[in-house]
Amino acid sequence: MAIPQDPTILLSYINTQLRDHYSNLEKLGDDLNIDIEELKNKLSSIDYVYDKELNKFI
Repeated sequence: MAIPQDPTILLSYINTQLRDHYSNLEKLGDDLNIDIEELKNKLSSIDYVYDKELNKFI
């Protein structure tokens, strides 16, 4: 399954995956074969950063 490319849709998709299936971003990246740094950069382009404590992009 390909992940969404639009940053806003990607944000929703990733946060939903983190909430429902993954205890941290690294597990999501490993399981979905996603480059975590690339993901962080893409979401930072719309002013979102990963919060480890909350396990979501805020």
